Amino acid sequence: MGFFNSLDIGASGLTAQRLRMDTISQNIANINTTRTENGTPYRRKVAVFEEKSVDRPFSEYLSEASKEKFVGKGVRVTKIVEDEAPFKKVYDPGHPDADNEGYVSMPNIDIVAEMVNMISATRAYEANVTAINSSKGMAMKALEIGR
Repeated sequence: MGFFNSLDIGASGLTAQRLRMDTISQNIANINTTRTENGTPYRRKVAVFEEKSVDRPFSEYLSEASKEKFVGKGVRVTKIVEDEAPFKKVYDPGHPDADNEGYVSMPNIDIVAEMVNMISATRAYEANVTAINSSKGMAMKALEIGR
């Protein structure tokens, strides 16, 4: 694994966590959206992560000559899915989207869970920045040795 691989992995983590934060922000912004283009309340969205794997032909996995460990190449967001949890029902007979019984279907977003996810995404982003800075520091020390 080379020096630039660690930077690529860290950068992929930064990109994935930024997209996760964007998704969380969109959820929080739409916490009171009772009507979308579909006519339904807004559905919570979640980013799905996947490890970027090393692209090698299958024959190399079986080869005796290949004794090195297979190292991943970071992370990527494969898709953003909608949470299928049921909508929350709130009694508000004066709301324009209220049904015949006076209940309004609200988005399936829990603000506390979204805030916890936001803190988690922020910490993961910071951890990736720290990893990149550590790689840069190691490279600088290696250059100082060469003097």
